[in-house]
Amino acid sequence: MPKPARALSRLPPATIGAIEKLGADLAVARLRRKESMRSWAQRLGVTVSTLQRIEAGDPSVGIGIIATALWLIQRDGELRNLAAPEHDQGALEMDVREAVNLGRVRSQASAQARMRALQNADTTRD
Repeated sequence: MPKPARALSRLPPATIGAIEKLGADLAVARLRRKESMRSWAQRLGVTVSTLQRIEAGDPSVGIGIIATALWLIQRDGELRNLAAPEHDQGALEMDVREAVNLGRVRSQASAQARMRALQNADTTRD
């Protein structure tokens, strides 16, 4: 059995909870469709033990397999927006901070240019 990735041991508790909920939700979707584990696993192209891992919320299951499970319940369209830049709140906040800082820098530069222009005008009058 391969060694688990170090990243998996560093998953935040909220992320672990979300993955476990996803697995449980996929199990409910399978049961509501009255599909056995065996037939659902076959449709996914995985073993029953892998399907059990999915439904248990095992974070080491490959994203392609999860995407296929979402496709089976017609929810794979959501994947395209999970990391969409327009929904990246952290990056949006950084963009706003950068814009505010740029505004300050430009404002200060403009004020300094006006001061120099006034000083030059005063010295030319003398």
